[in-house]
Amino acid sequence: MTKKFRAGLSNSAGARAAASIMGALKMGQLATMSEEEFEKTLKDMESGRVFQLLKTSGALNLSEFPAARYAARKYAGYGLKLSGGELPELADGKGDLVGLIQGIGQEKFEASFLKDAAMSDVQRAEECDITAADAARLRDFVNRAFIQAEFEGAVQAPAGKVFSAVAGIEIKNGEPELAFFHREIWKGRYKVDAEKLAQLLYGLDLAERERVEKLLRRVEFADKRKTTLYRALEILLSVQQDYLVSGEPGRRRPLSQKTLARNLEVDASVLNRMVSNKSIQMPWGMEAPLSVLLPSSKQVNLERLYAIAAENPGLSDEGLRAGLKARHGIELSRRSVAQYRKDLSVNCSGKR
Repeated sequence: MTKKFRAGLSNSAGARAAASIMGALKMGQLATMSEEEFEKTLKDMESGRVFQLLKTSGALNLSEFPAARYAARKYAGYGLKLSGGELPELADGKGDLVGLIQGIGQEKFEASFLKDAAMSDVQRAEECDITAADAARLRDFVNRAFIQAEFEGAVQAPAGKVFSAVAGIEIKNGEPELAFFHREIWKGRYKVDAEKLAQLLYGLDLAERERVEKLLRRVEFADKRKTTLYRALEILLSVQQDYLVSGEPGRRRPLSQKTLARNLEVDASVLNRMVSNKSIQMPWGMEAPLSVLLPSSKQVNLERLYAIAAENPGLSDEGLRAGLKARHGIELSRRSVAQYRKDLSVNCSGKR
């Protein structure tokens, strides 16, 4: 939408500054909303009398997002969510651990790992037909990543951060595609017909014109929220295509929020608010924060070093350093490698 439809607004510098501040606050508020909250906001706005007036007159229309698809949420990970970016094994779609969970089956996994903490690893292994070592890994993983009510006891764990799922990613013909969960949000973006709007405004009294202009500002902010998130997702799928297709965390590419905000031509604080509480369903079914697709260089290097150390337990710091350079073209100092190894709790023998 363009600003030329805002008839009657002051052109003074003070008024423009005030409008800019109010606009930033409004965008921040909309960006922070969950998809569920934003969907309700849109429904309330679109059911209003003024919106219906604009729609009926043809002054306001919906234009579909290109190739937008929709899907119902599914839980290949049985509803378990990645609560942060510090557990590379959860983001691994090829699934070592994810594959183990799926192979065990929902009922046995819940019974053995989420409900009966008194079982030994050997008992869990027998019940789930896996090795005792795998049972120990899964038990440790659950304890670290998924704080369940059954494990809390007398001391209450702090409430986990709630993420709002935006869409699922599916692989079609070797490329990642989006399938949105909230059709009412992603059915299209708003478009104003300037000629029909002018005709409508001409026949309205001043009070009604002001109501129309106020509604159009709300529409503009809502549309910007939609298009910013849509474009962000498109960029993330393009940048992280290798990771999403392969499921290998080490194939993620570093991408900062600051860089993404610059490409989207939005304020970095708005993007930060938008990303902070949004999640996305990965191609392998696990739901993860959107920030998983915005890793720092250090996060990517940690994951790549972890993979090399796991494959070659006997490597020294110099060996890990050489492996990073040979496999990924990354040159790190020996001191940095030693610090990364310490951060991952991986010693020279490859044990964690």
